[in-house]
Amino acid sequence: MFADRMSRIAPSGTMATADLVEKLKKEGIDIVSFALGEPDFDTPEHIVKAAISALNQGFTHYTPTQGIPELREAIAKKSKEENDISCDASNVIVTPTKLGIFASVLALSGKGDEVILPDPGFVSYFQMINFAGAKAVGVRTLKDNGFRMLPDDVAEAINPKTKVIILNSPGNPTGCVATKDDMKGIADLAQDHGLFVITDEIYEKIIYKGEHHSIAALDNMFERTVTLNGFSKSYAMTGWRLGWVLASKEIVKEIQKIQQHSISCAVSFAQKAGVAALKGPQESVKKMVSELRERRDIMVKGINSISKLECNAPQGAFYVFAEFNYDKPSVEFAKFLIENAHVAITPGSSFGSGGEGFIRFSFATSQESIDEGLKRIENALAKL
Repeated sequence: MFADRMSRIAPSGTMATADLVEKLKKEGIDIVSFALGEPDFDTPEHIVKAAISALNQGFTHYTPTQGIPELREAIAKKSKEENDISCDASNVIVTPTKLGIFASVLALSGKGDEVILPDPGFVSYFQMINFAGAKAVGVRTLKDNGFRMLPDDVAEAINPKTKVIILNSPGNPTGCVATKDDMKGIADLAQDHGLFVITDEIYEKIIYKGEHHSIAALDNMFERTVTLNGFSKSYAMTGWRLGWVLASKEIVKEIQKIQQHSISCAVSFAQKAGVAALKGPQESVKKMVSELRERRDIMVKGINSISKLECNAPQGAFYVFAEFNYDKPSVEFAKFLIENAHVAITPGSSFGSGGEGFIRFSFATSQESIDEGLKRIENALAKL
C-alpha cells in the first residue's frame, strides 16, 4: 500500500516519548519529563520583537530559497569570526533546522553508499540515511572516553562503499565534545579516502568543558564539508524551526534543489528573528549555559547517588547518558519509570544499538523538576 522506503523508516523514539507524556498529562497524571531536547527558556525578547516587527511590516511573503541576504551575510560573518571558516553569503542556505540535515544526506548519499555515524547518535541520522537508500554504519562510542568518535574506529569502518562521515559535537545523546585531534584525524581520513563530512554543530555554544572545533576550518576541508547549525538550542528557538547549511557553492546548489521542490524557503519573519539573534546581544546565551551547567551538576550528582545508575558529566549539550544495571532492555526500563515513577526519559536503544543499557536524561528543565524527578526514580527503583 505504501512506498517501499517507508518500511525502512522507524518512528522517532524521542518524539514518541514526548507524545506519551502529553497524553498522560491530559489524563491528569503528573509527569516529570526528562525526555525532550528542548530548552525551557523563553526566546529572548529582542528576537521576538524582531519577528513581530517583520509581521507588522507585512514581511510575510516568499523569500529567496537560499534565505534573505541579510541573514545569510550574518551567518557567514559569524562562521568566519567564531568558527574560522572561510566563507561568504553564497555558501549559506537557510533551512528549517532538521531539514538541513535531511537534505544534506539526500544530496550526498544514495543506494549502494555507506554513511558512517556515531553510535549512539541522534535518532534521526539513522532514519534519514535509510530514507536516502544508503546504509548507516555506526561507529560504537564508549563511556570510558566520553563517547567521542575516535579516528582509529572511524578508519576501521571505512570501505570502498563509504561516502559520508557524520559528526555531532557537542553530541546528542551523550554530551560528548570532540577534541581538535579527533577532528584532525577524521579530516585526514576524509581527504585520504575522498569522503564528504556532514557536521552537526547545533549545540556548539553549549559547552561546559573543552572547546568547540569546526572541521570545515581545517586545511582542505571546506570543499568536502557540510556544516549544519541553527537557532533552536542556543537561542531557545525550537519552535521557530530556523537553521542553516554552510558548504561549497556546488553542494549548496544541490541542497537548494531539494528545498525548492519541498518547502520553497524558510519562514520569512523567522529569518528576521534570526538576524536579530546573531546581531543582537548574546548575554541570554551565556546566562542559559550558566544555568544549564548548574542543572547538569545537580543531575549528575543525583543520578550517581541512585543505586545501579551511573553516568559521566557531559561536556556539552544538555543530556546525561546514564548506564543502568538492571536486567531489562532500555525500552522496558523507560516504560517502568514512566509507569511507576511518573518520570519520562528516553531509552538508549532509540539512539542505536550502542545505546542499549543506557537511558538519556535531558536536563533542559528546572532544578525543582530535576530534584523531584530523581527522587521519584530513586523511590521507584527501591521497589524493584
